[in-house]
Amino acid sequence: MAQEGKEKKKKWYSGMRNKYRLVFMNDETLEEAVRFRLTPMNLFVALGTIVIVLIFLTTILIAFTPLREYIPGYASVGLQKRLYELQIRTDSIERDLQKKDQYIQNIKNVINGADLPGEKAVPVDTSSKKYNAIHLKKSPEDSLLRIEVENQEKYSLRHKEGKQGSITGRSSLGNVLLFCPLKGVVTNGYNPAIQHYGVDIVAARNEAIKAILDGTVILSTYSVETGYTIVIQHSENILSVYKHNSALLKKAGDIVRAGEAIAIIGQTGELTTGSHLHLEIWYNGSPVDPKNYISF
Repeated sequence: MAQEGKEKKKKWYSGMRNKYRLVFMNDETLEEAVRFRLTPMNLFVALGTIVIVLIFLTTILIAFTPLREYIPGYASVGLQKRLYELQIRTDSIERDLQKKDQYIQNIKNVINGADLPGEKAVPVDTSSKKYNAIHLKKSPEDSLLRIEVENQEKYSLRHKEGKQGSITGRSSLGNVLLFCPLKGVVTNGYNPAIQHYGVDIVAARNEAIKAILDGTVILSTYSVETGYTIVIQHSENILSVYKHNSALLKKAGDIVRAGEAIAIIGQTGELTTGSHLHLEIWYNGSPVDPKNYISF
């Protein structure tokens, strides 16, 4: 049996080395065109080599070309890099929004007279101090200094200087010439009792709103209650607020002149019942009636 197995193996191996002739002939003339001398072993090696080369080329084509996008399980080219860039941009936008929200909240606190974040009044313990026992007396030098200062201020003249609409020295708001922001009809006046710190002015549609004084835009934003709002800081602690606009023409940081267009009249925000301008004027942190200074 062992001898028979060896003979079969030898016969199979020798059969793989037998030479064969592959001839291609013209069917009409029987003329020999191409002739190959092959063995089963050579044919097997040639076919195996071709298959390996094809597999290698296909792998390179898929791995290093965009064709791999069409194979399930492969991500698109550059997708991971794009996701990383979008993540960085999202984080940056989130930080900017937080800063703007904090800035808007600080402006609201300043307008409402509330404390800014981080500012807390420190209580003073006066229980151990006896102020009733303290007696102050005016010295001759103090009396002479008071008289000298009062005489200096008694005959001093203060007046406006510079461009129209500007405030200098210690002029009050009553001496300021304010530019009319919008010609129209006042439908709702100044009423602090109901927290209405300005006037509502109705005018034609798409009418431009102008700045009442020279100043710098400190807030140009949108809120759910007041819609598109713009706030301008003027000299001598004067602040003007324009609410419910349909569009804003200036952004925070812009410098504007008196009479320059800053917004378009509208009816944005939940606290509006129609197209109008809500104008507020604040002086030294307190609201004043715009009708006392502007003829609409």
